[in-house]
Amino acid sequence: MTKPSNVRQPLLRCLALYRLMPWRFALTATLFTIVNLSLAWQQWLVGRAVHDVESGRAVQRQADGTLDWSLARYWLLALLAVAGVRAVLQYSGGVMSLIIGQDLLTILRQRILQQVQRLDLAYHWRHGVGELVTRTTRDADKVRDALISFWRQVFETALVVIASIGLLCWYNPFLGLPPLLLTLAGIGIFVAQTGKLVHLDRAAGAAYDKVNQELSEGVNGVRVIKGFGLEQRRIAVFSAHVDEFVRLARQALAYSASHIPLPQAVVALGHVWILAYGAHLVQQGRMNVGEIVAALLVANTLVFRIEGVGRVMQIFADARSSAGRIWELLDERPGIVDGAVARSAGLVAPLPEGALGLRLTGVDIAAPGGSTAILSGCDFEVAPGEVVALVGATGSGKSTLAGLLPRLLEPDQGAVRIGSPWAGWRDLRGLDLGQLRRKVHVVPQESFLFSDTLAANLRLAKPDATDAELEQALAWASASEVVQGMEHGLQTRLGERGVTLSGGQRQRICLARALLARPAILVLDDATSALDALTERRVLDNIRRLHASGDYPVTVLMVASKLSTILLADRVAMLAGGRIAAQGTHQALMASHAGYRELLGGGDGK
Repeated sequence: MTKPSNVRQPLLRCLALYRLMPWRFALTATLFTIVNLSLAWQQWLVGRAVHDVESGRAVQRQADGTLDWSLARYWLLALLAVAGVRAVLQYSGGVMSLIIGQDLLTILRQRILQQVQRLDLAYHWRHGVGELVTRTTRDADKVRDALISFWRQVFETALVVIASIGLLCWYNPFLGLPPLLLTLAGIGIFVAQTGKLVHLDRAAGAAYDKVNQELSEGVNGVRVIKGFGLEQRRIAVFSAHVDEFVRLARQALAYSASHIPLPQAVVALGHVWILAYGAHLVQQGRMNVGEIVAALLVANTLVFRIEGVGRVMQIFADARSSAGRIWELLDERPGIVDGAVARSAGLVAPLPEGALGLRLTGVDIAAPGGSTAILSGCDFEVAPGEVVALVGATGSGKSTLAGLLPRLLEPDQGAVRIGSPWAGWRDLRGLDLGQLRRKVHVVPQESFLFSDTLAANLRLAKPDATDAELEQALAWASASEVVQGMEHGLQTRLGERGVTLSGGQRQRICLARALLARPAILVLDDATSALDALTERRVLDNIRRLHASGDYPVTVLMVASKLSTILLADRVAMLAGGRIAAQGTHQALMASHAGYRELLGGGDGK
């Protein structure tokens, strides 16, 4: 996994995404610059107005005894106008910063989703759904909030400090220098504390991953939980994860709450200095009362701004942790790389048309973590147009072998090829993934359907398919009666993950989707396990008839656990010990191989 070399780097990389919206960034920065630099000018105007009031010029008595309020009205209108214009500009800048933050959040989430789709199955095996959900939601939100706070606090505070210290130094250099040093010291203390906050937030983030994972499993596995009466046990486990997250979150909050007041107190000493030294300057006649009032307003502004910096430093500490987690995901390199570049460079030939077979040569692949070998030195070949049943004990690696064919998994050693003796064999690593997965289609035992219409789910395999083609594919999969029982036919919306259908109905619809794609190699990974014997026979007979017809050459590899499936194959291959231990017809294996007979329970196949 790629690790950032600097803990601040991930947040800066997120900040660099602002370059995608330069005009918004420039406009927002301009608005904030005007608003905050004009604050010192506004306070200077207040000082001038106070001085005029204190000297008696704001309201003057005329010779006829009347009062002249013109200067007082001038200052009143001027201060109201400046405050009004600053309020409008500040509101506009705030709205623009929120828009930028929302755009940034959208970009982050899009990139995370794209990356999750790019990464191979091995990565998803190592990282749970909860972790990916956390990085898409909580971590992305924290980065967005930090970068909004950056403009609302850090950027604005920098401008306010520059303008305020400039005004103080304009009054008297020694009036501005100590508050500047105290402000920098306070900010330095804040920065020094962020490392601990990052560590605490990472721990809280890991605990939040577990909360999300438990929640996801609780929703997706609700039928199993209810079926075994596990509600209270799962609630207890979930509550324990939540309690751990709350404990770590409170620990982070307690640390920030106990350490933030110190730098605030350091900055507040500048207020004391201005009051004491300013009074001395007034006594000497080097400052007037209005100017010391303006200086005190500046000191108050600095204290309140640094208080805001304290809050934003905590947000930044959290965001640095979250940004690091996001970029760890975005920097992850897929273990399976598309071979399109090599193909376009002429390094490999394109995938041949027509019937295709498959060939595994010396294939090794280990379980996630590399501790246990699933396949070891596996050699296996299926000729173009052949129908082969792959059998083996539970955990022997049948589904892993099936996942190698469309490159959902990558072998650690050896090669997986498809092709034919007359057209040559092509290593999967040199092929375009899109073309390969149109030619090789795996139908898993666990059928997955999206929460959309039946037609939309089928057209995933062939977006331009007509309704007639959809109905033909459903007929091949013996699923026509499923559609006939739906009120809106092909336009019926299926529930999430196809929950409105039975297991057998979902399997037949997934089979129809696979057949609609007309793959050259069809892998059925126990894809008829939920069908009754009669329906399974009808479906597999249809597949064999399609195979027999010259206009639809298809090679079929059936991961099988039922005798009825095995009997439809031309040949049976038995997987054991990480390799093909025996192969031949069912009758020959029953007669010659004791392990095969034991696997099938001693049946005679009749």
